[in-house]
Amino acid sequence: MSADYAPGSADIEVVRLGTHIGARIDGVRLGGDLDEKAVERIRAALNEHKVIFFRGQHHLTEDAQYEFARLLGTPTTPHPTVTSHGVKSLAIDSQHGRANSWHTDVTFVDRIPKASILRAVELPSYGGSTTWASTVAAYDSLPEPLKRLAEGLRARHTNTYDYAAAQDDSPDENSRAYRTEFQSVYYETEHPVVRVHPETGERALLLGHFVKSLVGLTGQESHALFRLFQDRVTRLEHTTRWNWRLGDVAIWDNRATQHYAIDDYDGTEHRKLTRITLAGDIPVGVDGRPSTVIAGNAEHYSIVEPGTSRAA
Repeated sequence: MSADYAPGSADIEVVRLGTHIGARIDGVRLGGDLDEKAVERIRAALNEHKVIFFRGQHHLTEDAQYEFARLLGTPTTPHPTVTSHGVKSLAIDSQHGRANSWHTDVTFVDRIPKASILRAVELPSYGGSTTWASTVAAYDSLPEPLKRLAEGLRARHTNTYDYAAAQDDSPDENSRAYRTEFQSVYYETEHPVVRVHPETGERALLLGHFVKSLVGLTGQESHALFRLFQDRVTRLEHTTRWNWRLGDVAIWDNRATQHYAIDDYDGTEHRKLTRITLAGDIPVGVDGRPSTVIAGNAEHYSIVEPGTSRAA
């Protein structure tokens, strides 16, 4: 589809990549000078397609990426605990570990970011693509009895489950230092397993590798139900895969997706991207109950964006 825009804005074409998730947006030059109509078109595409991709944004610098991000919301600080890898953006750098497990960004805090903006800076000569999954499609695909079960569950998320702490028998010095910094302050938050999207009203599964346990269940029961629902998220028909090129930018709705950086390139290859996250609201379940903090204060990381959840 395409549309005409006021003078100064591009003719934007949105190319759908899959039924449930993913679109490429052509005909736009990202930056802090985008006109309001183009920004609204990008917001609408993000709400509809969950993750959107832009090719050929070679002009972007970290500052320009940040100024563009401000058009879509309020940038957070780069990370609640990792403060040594960027001032405006977080360096997603293979030298500090690889995010090769399914997750939604920063779910161990109460104020989960609403969106992430990722820019390719350096890429391996092969591999290194990223896959996203729609947690809305995952919820929608559940039979009614499982929807009702999921809607009544809550899960504890902690930062000890981040990719920085992925099982690695012999992490190098850089990875160990990153892991130590990531875990320097302990965070734990209880979230509904099904959250209501504050803008679209859609219901989405809120899981991923930060989950420690499901509230009120044994470890064995938590693991069984986690796998049942998490496996719905990662069904191939609920995913889209992006093969990065330099100059690419991806934006995803962090309230409606999980993602996985595929570790299919050798250690001699280097992969670096810069990520800026945007402040979000506190998730609300179908029953109207918000997430609650168990440990850690994230006020320094992010404001809380006013929620407009349409729980039903």
